[in-house]
Amino acid sequence: MMLVWPLLLRVPDGARVDPPFLFLALLPVVVAVVLAEVTEGGLDARVLALLGVLSAVNAVTRAISPGISGVELVFFLLIIGGRVMGPGFGFALGCTSLFASALVTAGVGPWLPYQMLVAAWVGMGAGLLPRRARGRAEIALLVAYAVVAAYLFGALMNLSGWPFLLGVAVPGYESDLSYVPGAPILENLQRFGIYTLLTSTGGWDTMRAITNAVAIVVLGPAVLAVLRRANRRATVTGTVATD
Repeated sequence: MMLVWPLLLRVPDGARVDPPFLFLALLPVVVAVVLAEVTEGGLDARVLALLGVLSAVNAVTRAISPGISGVELVFFLLIIGGRVMGPGFGFALGCTSLFASALVTAGVGPWLPYQMLVAAWVGMGAGLLPRRARGRAEIALLVAYAVVAAYLFGALMNLSGWPFLLGVAVPGYESDLSYVPGAPILENLQRFGIYTLLTSTGGWDTMRAITNAVAIVVLGPAVLAVLRRANRRATVTGTVATD
């Protein structure tokens, strides 16, 4: 609802539409509930420590690849971590990584809750991928997912801010691409689709997809092995007694 509510509004022509700040206030509560649920499911102190380490590494990684022209490595470790540790861990890692990186890069603003939420979905989706794939098949699966996630992240982040842009005009395209409050959903989606395609899909989103795909191919096998070793050590909760 944080992302799609403008498409569902029915308002008089010319009415002003403001963002619902209530959604932004509720996001930290949602994150706290998710972390509590993951903890109840067996997240021990070592896994919490691993979550903190990966969040810090991701924050530094984003600081050294701050999205210039779409070159952004933040999803590489997020996808690998979600793949190894599961969807709950991936969701939490997406939230904490983007929050920590915003503090490091001075990127705190009204866009941050949306970035945290969508990044959390990216990590969760990686944890929900088929578990049987291993070796080259697993790397190919993660590369394909990274490419799709890069484009979806760009589109959803555009959707979070597009309804509040006035007079959207793209060079080479004559029609106005601004959001029209109360217009039919398909009509606004058409405007939004063209806006996204012309402003980010062929540039920022494509570079993000290429960057993370290359990182997964080059570094993915080694990082997967390290995290799986850490995961085995962190999730042992029982002992075996013998006579």
